[in-house]
Amino acid sequence: MHHYAQGKSTKQAHKAIPDGHFEEEQGLKGFFGPVSHLIRKQPSTRWSKIEGELKPRMFDLAKIDGGRQRLFYNSALNVYWWWAVPTQPDQLKAFRSSDGDLLYFCHKGEGEFLTEYGLLTYRAGHYLNVPKCIAHTIVAKSPSIFFVVENLNSHYEEPARGIVGRQAVYDINAIGKPDLEKLHARLRELHEPVREIEVKHEEQTTRFLYNDTIYDVVGWKGDLFPFTLHMDDMMPLMSHRAHLPPSAHSTLVARDFVVCTFLPRPLEKDSDALKVPFYHQNIDYDEIIFYHDGNFFSRDNLHAGMLSLHPSGFPHGPHPKAMKGISDKTETNEYAVMVDSRLRLNREPAISRVELENYWQSWMIK
Repeated sequence: MHHYAQGKSTKQAHKAIPDGHFEEEQGLKGFFGPVSHLIRKQPSTRWSKIEGELKPRMFDLAKIDGGRQRLFYNSALNVYWWWAVPTQPDQLKAFRSSDGDLLYFCHKGEGEFLTEYGLLTYRAGHYLNVPKCIAHTIVAKSPSIFFVVENLNSHYEEPARGIVGRQAVYDINAIGKPDLEKLHARLRELHEPVREIEVKHEEQTTRFLYNDTIYDVVGWKGDLFPFTLHMDDMMPLMSHRAHLPPSAHSTLVARDFVVCTFLPRPLEKDSDALKVPFYHQNIDYDEIIFYHDGNFFSRDNLHAGMLSLHPSGFPHGPHPKAMKGISDKTETNEYAVMVDSRLRLNREPAISRVELENYWQSWMIK
């Protein structure tokens, strides 16, 4: 398709937007496909009323206590809110998903993952990727909360770096590898626990019981193993002149969704540059953002532990307060995890009790 322009337009996206006007980006394939930028007289989020189920939603996950709660699902993924608490060694169990790869993001707490490949440590801000069918045990040193994305129809892969090179986003040396020697030392300290595996198969659980510890691997080789990656070891792509799309912050990709990480970064310095996330329609994707820590400058009245859902079908973007308050800021200070799904995200009915019902009104100028 050829590129066309009519009426008022800009030479460069997200820059030199005419005074008193607003830009909206409409794109296909997660901003990798055809895209256009519309110059509007008013923000595209200026609705005065929404009637029906399609609307922006916000959930306060901090109000969910204990256990494992599925939040969203489709044929490509499950999203969970997952608690782990310190447990006596003789009560430790292993877990294995036969349904898909598990990507844990630690929101709170610290501890260890015992795995068949070795020991991994975690603290708040860690991703832990456990491939499908690999047994693992969470040994929490303090109460721990995980935001978990289960990949049901593919496997997690590194994002394509293109012309920026293999060290962009994160260096492969930042990956935390499992340590087999430390695993066996820890098992001895705990008196060789873990003689039970809970296996999840199509959202049902089967228990496998053993007479001795399941962690008896004495060696391994290969390129399939669980690993960690911490936010502190990630290097966000930046442009000092024009705002980059969310896809620039991709951390891991799957066939039908992508996981992105938003981290503190300097704001754009050009005087005509848009410094807040642009109004947009990511037409092919449903979007959820989990707010982990920091000051979430593009949203109003947020705290850590909240999660937003913006299905495709309507534009979204920064709140009016963010637009007004950005002029004196020089950097962001937010930590968040975004999941963009090509397939519609279904909500579990149970999370309706922690929904902020009036969130859709937060774009309305008061």
